[in-house]
Amino acid sequence: MSKEKIENLVEQLVLDIIHGSDLEVVDVEFIKERDWYLRVYLDKDGGVELDDCQTVSEKLEKKLDEIDPIKESYYLEVSSPGLDRALRKERDFVRHIGDKVEISTFVPINGQKSLIGILRGLHNGDIELDVDGAIMKVSRDKASQIRLHIDF
Repeated sequence: MSKEKIENLVEQLVLDIIHGSDLEVVDVEFIKERDWYLRVYLDKDGGVELDDCQTVSEKLEKKLDEIDPIKESYYLEVSSPGLDRALRKERDFVRHIGDKVEISTFVPINGQKSLIGILRGLHNGDIELDVDGAIMKVSRDKASQIRLHIDF
């Protein structure tokens, strides 16, 4: 089964597990580092608690053992996406309108490969950003990474 099919299947399994709760699936990734990792990122208003992750992990592990869709050996991790989470899906952009984000680009835009500003939205494939009062548009396919920006 392909990486994408595994991620889609696992996302659907998790959606079934969390149905009726206040949890939401932020992302699922099946990735090879030194070993294979199946990572599920959850969120909810007020933040995800350890008990939320443990409950979902136990139920998901049981379901994956039953249907056994993954041939490789892997580690299952269920967690929150963290404070500097990456924005990947359209719903991420909607949820974080008004938040400060950092966009890293493949090619320089106005001489910079990194922009920090307030997210105004995602429209027709363009990320709209307020950078010091100026509205900038960055084509989503030119962005290598979009993350929430944390000021320290």
